[in-house]
Parts: sequence; structure tokens; C-alpha cells
Amino acid sequence: MARNPRDRDRGRDREERDSEFADKLVHINRVAKVVKGGKRFGFAALVVVGDQKGRVGFGHGKAREVPEAIRKATDAARRGLIRVPLREGRTLHHDSEGRHGAGKVVLRSAPPGTGIIAGGPTRAVFEMLGVHDVVAKSLGSTNPYNMVRATFDALKGQENPRAVAARRGKKVSEIVARRRDGSAGDAETAGEAA
Repeated sequence: MARNPRDRDRGRDREERDSEFADKLVHINRVAKVVKGGKRFGFAALVVVGDQKGRVGFGHGKAREVPEAIRKATDAARRGLIRVPLREGRTLHHDSEGRHGAGKVVLRSAPPGTGIIAGGPTRAVFEMLGVHDVVAKSLGSTNPYNMVRATFDALKGQENPRAVAARRGKKVSEIVARRRDGSAGDAETAGEAA
């Protein structure tokens, strides 16, 4: 049976798309299933995937062997990518908090040269996202799954000034100027947000 040349092109396109993403193994865990004859051991993997240009995702996979668990987790991460707006391609636009379960993460934008000041799982998310300057603090649970999900919760709340200006019907310069000189009071900002 002759193969369709389009199938080969589709495979090449998929390889090029996959090659633009980098992945990082955050956590590997040995899990056991108790059965009649004893225990069956398997592995659970948590992987973060990103293009280091503002897109990132995480995935979880379980299998009897480590490589298969990592492959499943990587595939799941690629299916759940989110886009995060970055200021100057190096830091976040504003501070934010995220929660998941007992895990809480506080993210703060930072000046150039600060680097990534964050712990294990949160650091992996920022490296795959392409952030160069950020300060993060994890409070509560140190479970890597909760920390990664809390970090994603905080990142989903990130907005760039252009989106905020469009929603409020103002110019970007008005919003950025207000933020720089601090003239907008908390009551006024809270009234506009509601």
C-alpha cells in the first residue's frame, strides 16, 4: 500500500511543533496498587512544558515504567497550555496570588537582574514560561502538585495593560501613567474593577 505524502508532512509539522517546546520533570513518585497477590508498583510523573516565550502547561501521568509516565505527563501538559502576558518578555505585569488546596503562592514582578527567586516546582514553571525576573513565595502546602496548580492559578489572573485599557474604555497611557505615579486610590480602583 502506498503512503500518502501528506501524512509524512503532517508528521514533520508535528515534530517541528513539538521541538519548539521544552519540558521539565518536576516530580516523580512511586505508587503502589494492592492486589490479591501483593503490590503492583507504578510511577506517577509531574511535568511542566513551555516554549519560553509566554506559553506554559503542566501534566500528570501514571504508568508501570518511568519513561512511559513522563511521556504521558508531557502529552497532557501540551494539551493544557495557557498563554501568559509578559512585560518586556522578562517579568510579570503585576503581583498576583494563587491558591490550590492548602497551597498558596504569591508572585511579584521584579526589576531587571533579579533572576528567578522561587522554590522547586514554582521555579520550573517560570523557567518553562520564559520569565527571567520574578520573586515568588510559597505558603502552606509544599506538595509539588498543589504548588504547580497554585502557580497556574496566579498566572491565569495576569493581564496586560492593553487588555485592561480595552475593558475600561481608556488609553493604555492613562492606565500605565496612573500606575507609575500612584495617583489612583484603592477606592477608585476597586470601584472600576467591580
